[in-house]
Amino acid sequence: MKLFPAIDLKEGKAVRLIQGRMEESTIYGDNPADIARDFEQQGAEYLHIVDLNGAFSGKPVNDETIRQIVKGVSLKIQVGGGIRTMDRISELLELGVDRVILGTVAVKNPELVAEAARRYGRQVMVGIDAKDGLVAVQGWAERTEMRAVDLGKAMKAVGIQSVVFTDIARDGMLQGPNIESTVQMAAETGLSVIASGGISTLADLRDVQAEVLKGAAIEGAITGKALYSGAFTLQEALEAASGKVRRG
Repeated sequence: MKLFPAIDLKEGKAVRLIQGRMEESTIYGDNPADIARDFEQQGAEYLHIVDLNGAFSGKPVNDETIRQIVKGVSLKIQVGGGIRTMDRISELLELGVDRVILGTVAVKNPELVAEAARRYGRQVMVGIDAKDGLVAVQGWAERTEMRAVDLGKAMKAVGIQSVVFTDIARDGMLQGPNIESTVQMAAETGLSVIASGGISTLADLRDVQAEVLKGAAIEGAITGKALYSGAFTLQEALEAASGKVRRG
């Protein structure tokens, strides 16, 4: 199972939000490119970036920071947050990111998602954020009446292969991931799913990995706050995600 350490960007700094509230952010670093290099040196192969300014306003202000991160590492990088046009998708792919994650636009403009999937294939993913099983959009500020699984099925139908599934109620709370909902998303939609939100311990990662061993189509897991708070090291997380057990 892949492990995606996360960097959330707000005005060029690495931060973490609590349950998606922009006004409740903790700054973890003034130079996100240094954090990415540190992740790579510790053994990471992948990186998950969220442009929080883009997610909340739809206006990208972190492109220079993203460019510095891409130039400084050889990680495979996926970026989400406020990506709502074909031009924006192109801009990010031209910056050198590996995959882009479409969020709000999947609900508001599924035709664009279909066109993006046709044009860019697996380089386009969808982020499905849910609370109590219902989809939330606009940086989690607006909850819809659409079931998360139904959105997943619709995205699969237009050509999307992979999704990042976040349980908002768990995100940043260190309460453990919603494994049941994540497995359900994979099983009912046929999508490859990246689990996000709530991972707080190595046991949480092992629990997700256990579902992979049972056959669940879970591509990987994203971890952010637990890394920054020192709940575990990145090396420990990588071992747990791979199914290895540290001896001694």
